[in-house]
Amino acid sequence: MKHLKVKSLEVTSVLEILGNALIDNGLIVAFTVVGITMFLSYFLSDKLTKGRIHGSAIAIALGLVLAYIGGVVTGGEKGLSDIGIFAGIGLMGGGMLRDFAIVATAFGANFSEIKKAGVNGVVSLFLGVILSFVVGVVIALAFGYTDAVSLTTIGAGTATYIVGPVTGTALGASSEVITLSIAAGLVKSILTMIGTPFIAKYIGLNNPRTAMVYGGLMGTTSGVAGGLAATDPKLVPYGAVTATFYTGLGCLLAPSVLFLMTKAVFG
Repeated sequence: MKHLKVKSLEVTSVLEILGNALIDNGLIVAFTVVGITMFLSYFLSDKLTKGRIHGSAIAIALGLVLAYIGGVVTGGEKGLSDIGIFAGIGLMGGGMLRDFAIVATAFGANFSEIKKAGVNGVVSLFLGVILSFVVGVVIALAFGYTDAVSLTTIGAGTATYIVGPVTGTALGASSEVITLSIAAGLVKSILTMIGTPFIAKYIGLNNPRTAMVYGGLMGTTSGVAGGLAATDPKLVPYGAVTATFYTGLGCLLAPSVLFLMTKAVFG
């Protein structure tokens, strides 16, 4: 009996030391979790869908499931990062590393190809932001929102899930509306990621110029990058660079010009 108690104490001690080590090295744990998730996602993509659904889309879905589990278990608001040993995911998924990844991707583009997009690339940016915004406003109206702040926030979220919360915070929207705007942007990102490989051949998405126009029209950096990666990895930097500009343009237009226009129409 005494021998079993000693063994039990030793196991508890080892688990406690391991737990403390994981908490103290949160960012390393975060990279490990993301690495395992990506490996599993691409494995499932290859074996279950034969590559038709890109691994990145499956990874996003798994990430949402893990975030939900973390929120339910802890009753917190930050998903999996509310659990002590996974706290590093909050840092890894924060704005600093996200923006670094976007900029690093854009640096893979060839500037001579960027210049070739010319006016078409610029027009696609404005057209993409405005069309997405209008669709989002229509959806918000369908769900019963009538005030300009809510309509603008949800419309901005339909542009991208980054533009939505930026706009909502600037306009003083409720947390419920900001959450809806993020959800709208996330749905768009996943649909773009999954749908791009299927429509690529029908819209001539096979060269840097069309990739830049496509990135400008769709705007969601993660969706465009994931979709183009499944279509032709060489096109990813070109689509990502205009999609990045799209996010910046949306953050400028939505809380200002688009909000004023929405307020003039809906009061």
